Amino acid sequence: MAEALARHGAKVTIVSRTDGKRNNQKFFAVAADVRDPKQVQAAVDAHIAHYGRLDILVNGAAGNFLSLSQHLSFNAFRSVIEIDLIGTFNTTKCCFPHLKASKGSIINVSATLPYNGQVFQSHACAAKAGVDALSLVWANEWGPLGIRSNCIAPGPIANTVGMSKLAPDAEVVRVPIGRLGEVRDIEHATLYLASEAAAYVTGQVLIVDGGNWLQPGLENGYPMVCEQELNMREIMEPEKAKAKL
Repeated sequence: MAEALARHGAKVTIVSRTDGKRNNQKFFAVAADVRDPKQVQAAVDAHIAHYGRLDILVNGAAGNFLSLSQHLSFNAFRSVIEIDLIGTFNTTKCCFPHLKASKGSIINVSATLPYNGQVFQSHACAAKAGVDALSLVWANEWGPLGIRSNCIAPGPIANTVGMSKLAPDAEVVRVPIGRLGEVRDIEHATLYLASEAAAYVTGQVLIVDGGNWLQPGLENGYPMVCEQELNMREIMEPEKAKAKL
């Protein structure tokens, strides 16, 4: 998303918890944890000091993993809520004065997971449903100020970290369009929502998943789900793989 915006002339600041993405000709990089409002405010201040204005905010911070609810620790659930949902609120609140001044656009990265109650994803479902709700509220509250707020809900995207942990061939079968998504599909959605082409679009969730979310959220019964989780645990946490389901 940052690459696409930069290619089309945007002056981009990337915020991450580490300074691994170093400053270069395309990006200005700032280290901050979205869970900490003070760090977020410092990052926003650094962006304004560097570029002078803010027109587009992309909320993309997220944390995720696979787990049935009964195995999900309280801290793990809280962590995803804090990163995905509270982090989105923190960042947007800190950016609000500058978005108001520029009549800017907010783009929140959401997910289709809540629509069918995706198994292994209770934490992410709760967080992303909250992000969708926040985006609707902001569209209502801030529309009169000229601020637009929308979400992009990506589907399975090829050659990404997330898909490398899953079974891409099985996902292709589920996608009505017949292929996995590509990074450019998300880039195009981002450019559209950020541009004047979407000047009359707000409060929307743009699903970019080839129709994948239309498929049933759970094709197998509970015993099969347990078997699937055991396989996942063997891959991700071998020492815990024998724990009772």
